[in-house]
Amino acid sequence: MKETPTTATPKKILFVNTKAPYGSSLARDALDALLAASAYEQDLSVLFLGEAVFQLLRNQNPKDIGMKSLAATLPVLPMYDITQIYAQESALSTRGLSIDDLVLPVKVLGADEIAALMGSQGAILSF
Repeated sequence: MKETPTTATPKKILFVNTKAPYGSSLARDALDALLAASAYEQDLSVLFLGEAVFQLLRNQNPKDIGMKSLAATLPVLPMYDITQIYAQESALSTRGLSIDDLVLPVKVLGADEIAALMGSQGAILSF
């Protein structure tokens, strides 16, 4: 008996970034994992919490600490069909940041919206 191919429903995967852009490899690791996952045609989204909102800042210049700018890579996310990009409202406001300070468009979420987003995912990967 011949099996008919089925089309799998994409899994919803949320990548949660919690670390500042520099000082450890976690921010870069999260970005690399997100881009790699995009090759598997899943329903991907990314959320920047706490110190991770600094990853989104324009005009980063980490050359003095021997690192490459994460902000230079983030604008390619939509080209990889990663368009569900979120930032924590309280993390931005606590740090005196607005969406105009960021390198790409994000949807700003409050605590209840973040809880709903997390509850709707098939998997959550935290970095």
